[in-house]
Amino acid sequence: MKKIIYKKIKKYRREKMNKNKFMESYIENLQRITLKNFAETSDKDRYFALCDTIMELINQEWRNCKNRTRRSRKAYYFSAEFLVGRSLGNNLINLGIYDEVKEILSEIDIDFESIENFEDDAALGNGGLGRLAACFMDSAATQKLDMYGYGVRYREGLFKQKIENGFQVEGGDHWIKDGDGWSIRVESDSKIVKFRDQTVKAVPYDMPMLGFENEQVNTLRLWQAEPFEEFDFSYFNNFQYDKAVEEKNRAEDITRVLYPNDMQREGRVLRLKQQYFFCSASIQDMVSKYKRYFDHDLQFEDFSKYHIIQLNDTHPIIAIPELIRVLVDENGIEFKRAVEITKNTFAFTNHTVLQEALESWPKDIMLEVCPRCFEIIKKLNENLVKEFKEKGLSEEAIDPYRIIRFDQVRMANLAIVMSKSVNGVAKLHTQILKDDTFKNWYKLMPEKFNNKTNGITPRRWLVYSNIKLSNFITEKLGSDDWKYDLTKLKGLEKYLDDEKTLEEINQIKFENKKDLAKYILENEGISINPNSIFDIQVKRIHEYKRQHLNLLHIINLYHKLKKNPDMDFYPTTFILGGKAAPGYFRAKAIIKLANEIARVINNDEEVNDKIKVVFVNNYRVSYGEKLFPAADISEQISTAGKEASGTGNMKFMLNGALTLGTYDGANIEIFENAGVENNYLFGAKVEELNEIYDSYNPKEFYYKNEDIKDAVDTLLSGELNDNDSYMFLDIYNCLINPQGGEKADTYFVLKDFEDYKKTHEKINKEYSDRLTWARKSLKNIANAGYFSSDRTILEYAKDIWKL
Repeated sequence: MKKIIYKKIKKYRREKMNKNKFMESYIENLQRITLKNFAETSDKDRYFALCDTIMELINQEWRNCKNRTRRSRKAYYFSAEFLVGRSLGNNLINLGIYDEVKEILSEIDIDFESIENFEDDAALGNGGLGRLAACFMDSAATQKLDMYGYGVRYREGLFKQKIENGFQVEGGDHWIKDGDGWSIRVESDSKIVKFRDQTVKAVPYDMPMLGFENEQVNTLRLWQAEPFEEFDFSYFNNFQYDKAVEEKNRAEDITRVLYPNDMQREGRVLRLKQQYFFCSASIQDMVSKYKRYFDHDLQFEDFSKYHIIQLNDTHPIIAIPELIRVLVDENGIEFKRAVEITKNTFAFTNHTVLQEALESWPKDIMLEVCPRCFEIIKKLNENLVKEFKEKGLSEEAIDPYRIIRFDQVRMANLAIVMSKSVNGVAKLHTQILKDDTFKNWYKLMPEKFNNKTNGITPRRWLVYSNIKLSNFITEKLGSDDWKYDLTKLKGLEKYLDDEKTLEEINQIKFENKKDLAKYILENEGISINPNSIFDIQVKRIHEYKRQHLNLLHIINLYHKLKKNPDMDFYPTTFILGGKAAPGYFRAKAIIKLANEIARVINNDEEVNDKIKVVFVNNYRVSYGEKLFPAADISEQISTAGKEASGTGNMKFMLNGALTLGTYDGANIEIFENAGVENNYLFGAKVEELNEIYDSYNPKEFYYKNEDIKDAVDTLLSGELNDNDSYMFLDIYNCLINPQGGEKADTYFVLKDFEDYKKTHEKINKEYSDRLTWARKSLKNIANAGYFSSDRTILEYAKDIWKL
């Protein structure tokens, strides 16, 4: 039945796509926004005219969906990040008219690729957290689930990364400097957000989130902070020019940058302001619509019947007391009743086991930003303590559960108390939450805890970003039904022993590698060999993700090639990329180390035909769309037990890369689905690391293993230059010497080094057997179906949201 429905929709799309009408509309929009003749228009003009033309196709269906779902139960996804990337190509894919539009534009001598490349990535996120939210928006619409996204419209994003002399340099990522063709400003839905010392206007910008060829268009509403008065003429007239725009700047600072540096108190205050701002505006928006469409008596009896709010990590948890505040203070609901409504409305997704990422806020900062919310949290804490005392628990026994302790508001505890569901994002991660991170809570309320393994949208990460492989799959399976149901990829297994098919897989990978090599030459100025192994690690830079393990291995490999140029070694290109938080010194040191290693190796003619190293500038979604299809090896080497899930590992797998990884996060489920024999597992498991944690001494590995000592000593030998920044000394010390109460080698880099090195040697040897490698690659593609975000979102809808 589903197959018939989708075929009807595709037929409808093609009929709707009247080429002449589309071209007329496009030319009209182009001339309307430029007042120029066609030949005089620029790529920028042509891009925005195309945005307008596409939005005209979307708008009617968007309005229909808004009207149809106005009185239905919806899921509301609250997230500080929505890393949607570029919208043009993805929207055309989901509309089912990508090829047709390219053809139309080519007929009027417009290069579609140059227009596509004009679009900046929407700077609305940083890493996996934000990309997951974007994938969920795509999947919810594709599965015809009514889901509404709420987030922040950052003007400058996280930052635009530049590499200067090997160092990361941050600059503004002003992605809307030329305008935004994919958002609609809805001034009439603006809200007032009040802080203790400031009142700002929250203005919503709505982005359409399209389902795949199914006429469903959900909404992502992003809030922008603006002042009520942009300009004080009296100050300006009195020559106080900065003062005249002070309020404007203070308001706009709230939504200027994602994750403002919180090394100092001012930064922490701004971060909490940012979180409270978008949560307050979103809660007010939901409540006002509920009053308009459902509850004219304002009893809020059915609020949780029509609303389920999913909190994507700890950043939006302040929405919990804010809903209580709005119900009690602005709508006269009794406090106890407001608490019950709230408990039935919220669900919480945890994305980390790292204590530093489980947010807590000092009492004084909470009072400075949202004092009324602190009062509410304090009352919730008092009620919780009272309840536990009535059950006979001592003060000491209650301590792990307190929402406020030592004048710190512990947001995860608040979320667990006030949510109907708490989920992890991979099997191992959820088990660690139960056994360790939230073990006290799990013992108390096991029914709340569940697992929802993350996923990725196949539309963005295969249909759009890897057209060659997408067409190959459709041809082999005899239909494109797999685009709607990724588990159908399993049908590719019948070709595992077909030599012609395996050769095709290798050829597609080679073509993608050539495309990436061309792009890297143009953007990084580095020439790489597409015949070499492409070993890729791209993700946020963090010690637990262990980019420095990768780099220490490259150093040691380089030294071996120098000593023995004739050693049996398959040429390899190591590609790394990712951003370090501006205040994270050691992560920035890892970036400097990567670039310094690249400088030394890439300028050494004795090894250039064997090894190259590339650190890609400003890693983002659009760069990932080129990297994932070209990868031979997917580096997923986090310390076991530290990575909640990962989604990059899934994107690599879907595109036929083999996983080199630890038994961590969703790697475990990748090994289970595709077979560990078709990937490369290394490193200690969580149980072993827990056993040796207190007794672990990395110096034992440093002094006993010559390769480890060789690589680590290079950090201080002078072979690599950190320009007197002491960055390499810091990496050396973090591996060898305990500092300030911090254990040396917290993430067991030296313990796993030898196994990692041997696994690399195995990869290098086995890659030569191209048909066997292609068979493993095809096995991974065929078993990637489980990792569709369509599956994940349907599990949320069934188990938590009850949509």
